[in-house]
Amino acid sequence: MTTLRGIDYAVMLLYFGFVLGIGAMLRRYVRTSEDFFLSGRSIPAWVTGLAFLSANLGAQEVIGMGASGAKYGIATSHFYWIGAIPAMVFVGLFMMPFYYGSRARSVPEYLKLRFDEKTRGLNAISFATMTVFSSGISLYAMGKLLNLLLGWNFDLSIVVAAGIVLAYVFLGGLTSAIYNEVLQFFLIVFGFGPLVFLGLRDVGGWPGLVGRLAGVASANGFAPGAYSHSWAFMGDAAANPVGVEWFGLVMGLGFVLSFGYWCTDFLVVQRAMAANSMTAARRTPLIAAVPKMLFPFLVIVPGMLALVVSSASSVRQPRPAAVTASPTPPTSLTSAPASGLVPPKRDPRTGEPLVDARGRVVLDYDLATPMMLVHFFPAGLLGLGLTALLASFMSGMAGNVTAFNTVWTYDLYQGYVRRGAPDAHYLAMGRLATVFGVAMSVAAAYVAASFNNIMDFLQLVFAFVNAPLFATFALGMFWKRATGHGAFTGLLAGTLAAALHHGLSLPAGAAVGVKGGFFGVVTTYPSELAQTFWTAIAAWLTCFGVTIAVSLATRPRPPEQLRGLVYGLTAKPTDDVGRWYERPTTLALLVLAGAVVLNVIFF
Repeated sequence: MTTLRGIDYAVMLLYFGFVLGIGAMLRRYVRTSEDFFLSGRSIPAWVTGLAFLSANLGAQEVIGMGASGAKYGIATSHFYWIGAIPAMVFVGLFMMPFYYGSRARSVPEYLKLRFDEKTRGLNAISFATMTVFSSGISLYAMGKLLNLLLGWNFDLSIVVAAGIVLAYVFLGGLTSAIYNEVLQFFLIVFGFGPLVFLGLRDVGGWPGLVGRLAGVASANGFAPGAYSHSWAFMGDAAANPVGVEWFGLVMGLGFVLSFGYWCTDFLVVQRAMAANSMTAARRTPLIAAVPKMLFPFLVIVPGMLALVVSSASSVRQPRPAAVTASPTPPTSLTSAPASGLVPPKRDPRTGEPLVDARGRVVLDYDLATPMMLVHFFPAGLLGLGLTALLASFMSGMAGNVTAFNTVWTYDLYQGYVRRGAPDAHYLAMGRLATVFGVAMSVAAAYVAASFNNIMDFLQLVFAFVNAPLFATFALGMFWKRATGHGAFTGLLAGTLAAALHHGLSLPAGAAVGVKGGFFGVVTTYPSELAQTFWTAIAAWLTCFGVTIAVSLATRPRPPEQLRGLVYGLTAKPTDDVGRWYERPTTLALLVLAGAVVLNVIFF
């Protein structure tokens, strides 16, 4: 358990005061429901770009990617260079013209305009459910962090943290969330940059890290370079710690999950829809892609370092009160066995390390990055690092809450409960939905506790919701023959296919339950991610095939009703900028070139 100094608490309290102050200050500008839900479509591109990135930079990104770095090594970078950049370019160039040009207030509302009411309703319900679970993951991660690092009660930590997010979203709406996300972006950079520097210096730079990871790889039955190369060992699922071959990776993550998330998830799309022009909306994901390419070095490398850093080495000054053994062994961060700085996951009943079905100790990878902070940062800097983690939690949770209250109010409440009410009524309902969304997130936080890597759980949620949805959008935006009946049936079939595949499969070493196998174990995958990638593939293929079949058997809408909603029936947007580097196409080419270079360097 860590004892913070006064300067650490001062840094954290300053941040809390700042975010609450932003919410209070922006409340005066929230006069209509569009101000609350879409910031009045008045935000400049550089702000929406950073918010677009930061909305995805929640606790599941900072802690989850650090956990994945410790669990899978540099192959976790595939979530960025393959699993994000191409899709961010695609949504900027091809999909934002439909979202922004149609003046839809949400992704489900676009589905209503393109297809019909039942497709919108199905997506609104599934998306609202997903945002609650995603927000719950962030909440669980921070509650666990405050409990283990600071000794705070887990339940109280969740309530306090959720209350702070509720306060500033309730006051300032989406605008408050966006400007706090920009602040959080800079906190992450300045909070984790020194951590990477100190960690690499401790192990002898990148060559030293590669050398130590070679020993970890050999101990786990892999080739020495399996944790330090991203592509070299993807020819065989058994040859890499991710447990997936290149086709499952490219198709499952690089295509289905990636495009399904970045192109259809209203959480991030909402930030681009708040931009002040069509060109700004198209540039938003492209601006976000530039720092996104570099974030593996800030969030993945700390997890890799945690796996190999010796607990005997530290740059902190010896302070007996700084890190002490907890009087209750089940929550101690310093108890062995562990791998590097990564402690084992504990049985809540006995306090003993958990062991999987193969007899291996289950490591608590979610603590990889927090343990690095405690190990390396002195007073003051530790407060900054913890504040960066807290900021990532708030950003992730606030992003999900703002998306939830928009979809609930516009697509569910206005669409099915009360139509034609005054705008002030929907504004009040949006604030009430914020309270409800936060309360449901608290409940979802306890479900996330069954996973030892929150990123694995999050990807599973995406496989159920975003994977089939991307098939629906791909056909809807680029095939005018797709019908509402086809879209609805395909979405439903894709989600059911994901549930069926998950229920018939199980990761190696896992028990039947939340992780699958509840219909019977037909196949076993080397890892949770491998299972999730193939679950996503099954969902996408099923939705794609069923949508086409049903669409061909039903009557399509007349082309004149699809103008502005389908490619080929929509005028191409013109870029109202003069400088060459502000043009979306130019930005897209530069971003793609950068991603290719990084893949080659770490091949």
